[in-house]
Amino acid sequence: MDKNKLRKQIITERDQLTDEEIATKSATIAEKLYSLSAFNQAEAIMYFVSFGSEVDTRPIVEETIRRRKIALAPKAVPQSRELIPSRILDWDSDLMPGYYNIPEPRAGAMRPYDPEQIDLLIVPGVAFDLKGNRLGYGGGYYDRFFSLLKPGTPLVALVFDLQIVPTVPTDEWDRPVDCVITEKRIIEIKPL
Repeated sequence: MDKNKLRKQIITERDQLTDEEIATKSATIAEKLYSLSAFNQAEAIMYFVSFGSEVDTRPIVEETIRRRKIALAPKAVPQSRELIPSRILDWDSDLMPGYYNIPEPRAGAMRPYDPEQIDLLIVPGVAFDLKGNRLGYGGGYYDRFFSLLKPGTPLVALVFDLQIVPTVPTDEWDRPVDCVITEKRIIEIKPL
């Protein structure tokens, strides 16, 4: 199956989840994330800001701030297709709808952070396989961003189990994630 067909199929399936299912499954996924040593040892964690039927990252970002860790969210720069990490101190006052209506740091709340100082990156994606291969939304923003991280920075995906597929079509520049967490399992591709 080609990337676009697979992307459409999985998003359609994910969109069938009710708000209650998303909240319940997201809470289970969050608990699994908190159990990872990579999470507990990380000082600075960058998250994707959830929208639509994605795993809800808001409670996770808020818990990260409560734990006195540095929580980061990306600001998209459409012209260059790059992401600028910015520190989040308060979800409601720091974020506003941005590119594609995805919440992102607003201009007055930008606190840029060096990608090389990020200890853990929580990545979005539409579909993943058991080898950690990732099908994103097609913009290439995260593929470009991965190269800015220090070598060995763990990449962790938070997705619903319905987003795990037998095989994700890949290109030579695609970088697999190190761990995929769903409401049912933790799939460790590389020990964290």
